[in-house]
Amino acid sequence: MGSYIIVAILAYLLGSISFSVIFGKKFAGIDVREHGSKNAGSTNTLRTAGKKAAICTLLCDILKGVVAVLIGVIIGTMFENSDKALLVQIAGICVVIGHIFPIFFRFKGGKGVATSLGVLLIMNWQIGLICLAFAIVIMALTKMVSAGSVLAAVLFPILTIFIHQNYIVNEGNYIVFGIILAAIVVFLHRSNIQRILSGNENKLSFKKND
Repeated sequence: MGSYIIVAILAYLLGSISFSVIFGKKFAGIDVREHGSKNAGSTNTLRTAGKKAAICTLLCDILKGVVAVLIGVIIGTMFENSDKALLVQIAGICVVIGHIFPIFFRFKGGKGVATSLGVLLIMNWQIGLICLAFAIVIMALTKMVSAGSVLAAVLFPILTIFIHQNYIVNEGNYIVFGIILAAIVVFLHRSNIQRILSGNENKLSFKKND
């Protein structure tokens, strides 16, 4: 039990490092949570703090997911009687929860998309790349980051049903994990989904807004 608690705490704390706030203040002198959509994610960082801040945020948020899963694997190796696959899944969920509700930043974070991508890429590179490519295609067609994010999230658990190899820990069932992660992303994008359906969703722009 101790290994699961350790992984959950470490992953949550790692996820709680809000890079959009850090880089927003560094590059633009603002808290991105007080501007634009007020979301602590790379898209709002792009719109309010510029390209450099957004790129740094995106890369670091993805890296959070990667490192969290690796922590799960390392702890699983240290505790021989633990379930490595379960530790990896706990790490994946907790790092995303930390990103959404960061303890270091008044529990006001982002929607967990980039961090979820990092989790997917390290957990199963094949599934991660498929979801990334799918999201990019949807974003290119719709010019909406939210559309690509939501549809890629829905695709993830579907892929876990058919792909059973290339997991960082192969012994385990990832379908329930996929459903949970997808549900979190979709739920946090519920207002975006409403705007997409009404035709009012913001389109992707590489221009910094005031």
